[in-house]
Amino acid sequence: MQLKRGVAFAVLLAMSAVSDASRAESPEQWIELGARVHGGFGAFIPAGIRIGLDALERLKAERRGVTVTFYSGEKAPCPCIADGVMLATQASPGQGTLQVAAEKAPAGLLAVVVVRDRKTGAGVRYSVSDTWMAKIVDWNRTLDPAGRYQAAMSAPGLFEVADAP
Repeated sequence: MQLKRGVAFAVLLAMSAVSDASRAESPEQWIELGARVHGGFGAFIPAGIRIGLDALERLKAERRGVTVTFYSGEKAPCPCIADGVMLATQASPGQGTLQVAAEKAPAGLLAVVVVRDRKTGAGVRYSVSDTWMAKIVDWNRTLDPAGRYQAAMSAPGLFEVADAP
């Protein structure tokens, strides 16, 4: 029970930070927010931010107006991308609007992220190929946080997007 309270407190703290910076638009603000909430700013965080912002735009949804289901791939070190999506969309495990699925992403994928508009049910599905793993690890090894942000936010073909079934 103590662990669950600690996790709930951490989520509330994270969401408070997100609310304060919900309009974070500069790379510096995203980096600061990501490092504070996640505990560091590796390139998986801006990859998730990019997916979350793209989903909000495609769905014409407001922050806090979506649900997110994240599927981690077999090769993914952790669901760090989910934290980036959380920052961008303000979906939250504590509010039940962000879930990390027990099921894994299909073979060959580093991650699958399904984002749905809470009002309309419309959804988009993002797939990140596991071929990106080596490149992202290289960004983490060779770039500072600003470089990681820029690399992830501008990488062509970082994900494929389709309508969610």
